[in-house]
Amino acid sequence: MLIFAAVKENGMFVYKHKVHYYETDRMGVTHHSNYIRIMEEARVAYLDAIGASYAQIEADGVISPVLGVEGAFRHTTTFDDVIEVSVFIKSMTTFKLKIGYTMHCRGEEVFEGWSLHCFLDKENHPIPIAERYPQFVEAAR
Repeated sequence: MLIFAAVKENGMFVYKHKVHYYETDRMGVTHHSNYIRIMEEARVAYLDAIGASYAQIEADGVISPVLGVEGAFRHTTTFDDVIEVSVFIKSMTTFKLKIGYTMHCRGEEVFEGWSLHCFLDKENHPIPIAERYPQFVEAAR
């Protein structure tokens, strides 16, 4: 059974996540905490797709902590729904990268959010993102 897939549609990166039963709460809807996890799944797949995987970044001696997360719920999802997550570079400064997420299910937007990241070397010094990883500049275009 296919649980998730990462594809590119119309130039936009789309990650697909099938809601598991254990991700729902007593009301039968996807628990709010799972949307943060789905954002992370989609982000990891997106970085793989643009050639800046976490594995490669960490092999380069770089870490990328999450500095912030925000989201807004629009509609509920339930067990067995497939959530399509559009992932994109929302903004980028010298040292910070904001990744955006828009989630759709059954033709309607169910969630919109972002996560903020930086890149640090082994001594926890900030790394200029565009200089070290030009893939982000290209993906932001």
